[in-house]
Amino acid sequence: MKHLRTPLTDEAVAELRAGDRVAISGILYAARDATHRAMVEALEGGEELPVDLRGQVIYYMGPTPARPGRVLGAAGPTTASRMDPYTPRLLDEGLKGMIGKGRRGPEVVEAIAEHGAVYFAAIGGAGALLSGRIKKAEVAAYPDLGPEALLRLEVEEFPAVVAVDSKGGDVYSRIHR
Repeated sequence: MKHLRTPLTDEAVAELRAGDRVAISGILYAARDATHRAMVEALEGGEELPVDLRGQVIYYMGPTPARPGRVLGAAGPTTASRMDPYTPRLLDEGLKGMIGKGRRGPEVVEAIAEHGAVYFAAIGGAGALLSGRIKKAEVAAYPDLGPEALLRLEVEEFPAVVAVDSKGGDVYSRIHR
């Protein structure tokens, strides 16, 4: 198990290989389709993003309402390929990592390698377990998007697997030959 702290450094990412198990602590930003679209549209319109993405990790998460005494309800990963149209542009802004479930398209795998970034896979169906690793959650931007708002999460030892490393190594390509 490799222990990582956000924001991620180039050196930390360069040491990771597809298949490595990691535990991430620090800040993650949670965003889904609508937030990705809003961020890319802002960039295309010459606007600045509401958060500095350099070194940051975005978790493709589908949150549910919090139960009493919890920060969030289930916080499981959502399908990463839905963010593929937006990912290369956000990598241009310094995004260093993403967490989701499922394969990424070949152009995204290339962009991850080109930018020295990393894609982590989280366990689908384990949203209740993963939410226990989230210590704090607050809306960072786009509150009008409701459950798809950009969230700032404080996490401790968030478990994931390196699915695509900074050299283009891809665990899914090993499985789907």
